[in-house]
Amino acid sequence: MYRIGLSTCGAPNDALFAEYRRVGIEVAEISLKGEAYPTFDYKAAANAARNNGIELWSLHLPFTFELYDISKEDIADGAVAALSEMIRRASDIGIARMVIHPSGEPVPTDPAERHERMARAKDSLARLADVAGACGSVIAVEDLPRTCLGRNSDEVLELVSAHDALRVCFDTNHLLGEDAVTFIRRLKGKIITTHVSDYDFINERHWLPGEGKQDWKALLGALSEIDYDGVWLYEINPKCPWSIKRPRDLICEDFVRNAHELFEGKTPTVIGTPVAGIGMWA
Repeated sequence: MYRIGLSTCGAPNDALFAEYRRVGIEVAEISLKGEAYPTFDYKAAANAARNNGIELWSLHLPFTFELYDISKEDIADGAVAALSEMIRRASDIGIARMVIHPSGEPVPTDPAERHERMARAKDSLARLADVAGACGSVIAVEDLPRTCLGRNSDEVLELVSAHDALRVCFDTNHLLGEDAVTFIRRLKGKIITTHVSDYDFINERHWLPGEGKQDWKALLGALSEIDYDGVWLYEINPKCPWSIKRPRDLICEDFVRNAHELFEGKTPTVIGTPVAGIGMWA
């Protein structure tokens, strides 16, 4: 149904992209540790991707929120300036989609304070959309969990209303108060990319689909219904997180098998078992 992609979950290299190519992963999202962005070698990543026939589909802009929270008045201007430079450098090597978190957390639940943070985020997003547009790329606003801005379709719709060019990255494991099908239908025409992973509806988990509770047939059906034509891009660290037990780390073949099982309407192979009794964080 869709080309299969995978987040790099760190700085990519030739060996990683060679493994992507070997198993049939066609596209990548560059996602780094926060401190790595200022010195990241974009040209080296482009060369490694080109050598192995991998498309650099997107860049996940950093979410080190003490530096890059675009919704906080005291740091928003600096964040926009720093993110703008990253957008320019990524666009220079052909990356066309820049995924961004519209806030850090916690964001106050008081309506007046939340409105203020939302207004600041929208202003920042509009400025970043102008930068991206001048570079031939686009900003994709990601839905987020808990108290973050963008925690449901209403908030994401408000965020992307800040600029006609803003689009959406649909993270399949972030919605805690709204089902995926409703979100997809309401964001029709705006979703241009995905972050695919599973969860337990209690908190984000970034598990492999099948290890959590997401209704993948319904989700894929909704994406088909809105004529989504992007990629199926997993955002899952191969290392086992604290919230699930697996007999081994995930490997690239696991993502390709999982995607084909989902596309064919099959029950996906389950590798891990969630830790019993975990709440939001423990």
